[in-house]
Amino acid sequence: MDQRVNAVSKAFKRYMYGQINWERQMLGLVGPRGVGKTTLFLQYIHEHRSETKMFYVSADNVYFSSHSLIDVADQFVREGGKHLFIDEIHKYGNWSQELKQIYDDHPDLRVSFTGSSILDITHGEADLSRRAPIYRMQGLSFREYLALFHGLSFPVATLDDVLSCKVQLPGVSHPLPWFHEYLQHGYYPFGRDPQFEMILNQIVEQTMDIDIPQFAKMTVSTGRKLRHLLSIIAKSVPFKPVMDSLATVVSVSRNVLPDFFVYMEKAGMIGQLRDDTGGIRGLGKVEKVYLDNTNLAYVMGGAMTDIGNIRETFFYNQMRVVGDVIASRTADFEIGDITFEVGGKNKNSRQIKHTSNAYIVKDDLEIGAGNQIPLWTFGMTY
Repeated sequence: MDQRVNAVSKAFKRYMYGQINWERQMLGLVGPRGVGKTTLFLQYIHEHRSETKMFYVSADNVYFSSHSLIDVADQFVREGGKHLFIDEIHKYGNWSQELKQIYDDHPDLRVSFTGSSILDITHGEADLSRRAPIYRMQGLSFREYLALFHGLSFPVATLDDVLSCKVQLPGVSHPLPWFHEYLQHGYYPFGRDPQFEMILNQIVEQTMDIDIPQFAKMTVSTGRKLRHLLSIIAKSVPFKPVMDSLATVVSVSRNVLPDFFVYMEKAGMIGQLRDDTGGIRGLGKVEKVYLDNTNLAYVMGGAMTDIGNIRETFFYNQMRVVGDVIASRTADFEIGDITFEVGGKNKNSRQIKHTSNAYIVKDDLEIGAGNQIPLWTFGMTY
């Protein structure tokens, strides 16, 4: 553990670091592959290991071929351990039941675990929802990208700050070149790696071929159909799903497609924009399907990548951290009672002229005024 802890970068911490209640008896941090969950845990261990006895273990360690998580916890407690960190819990078959037993058997032991965003802690008999709050982390905001890649630190902006055109970047004369760089390879902390596209493609493959099929107990052939479905979405986003025709193309039953979309959404591969008919978040009718973030859109879309789709993908991806984003009947998006129409710098107000509390969100705009808001400023909100 010491070698990994000592090697971890200390200068930059993800937005979730300060939001986690580390004093909980048990907690989970989930998110898509590659967004920095392991790094966040190692940073916390580095800062606090002098205060209490800690132990870090990855659930895919060969040790677990002949030992259990319960074995590790029991032994750690006997040795005076106080805080156990378990990385990649989704790679351990009986994780939920054993975590429940550890929680019940060792009330003085704090347990923190990371896992795939597809994990369902309320599934089955070992319901952990009452025991372990789950923190969900996504990739870098534009604000975090500026801090990690360019060493520029700016405060988190509220949505009111953005809509009032109060977001400023002192010392940065022209934010757009960096913003366009972010859209292509700034969402993931490894965005400057020379092999960025290869690594991101590997993440897609591992998520679609391993994570989702294992969780959903799919066959290998069904996993391939899942990848085919993602490819179709990538070529047609923003994608308006027509389930009957899509089921024919992918050669699956129409009835299973909504589950496939939910799996891909939870795994950080797509985002589903719903309307307000459900009344509760996540239950409305799906109006559009996007790839999860703009980096995925550029890598998977290639030369076919549409700039209009990139703009909408960015807005939806960043704003879903702030609040519930739903489809608008008159424009692109709604957050609460606020309507947003997203476009380029020449976008006019015709579409929202009869809509109250509405804003035009413009790409290629450095400074906003009135209800004309620069798109990049929505990336400063977490």
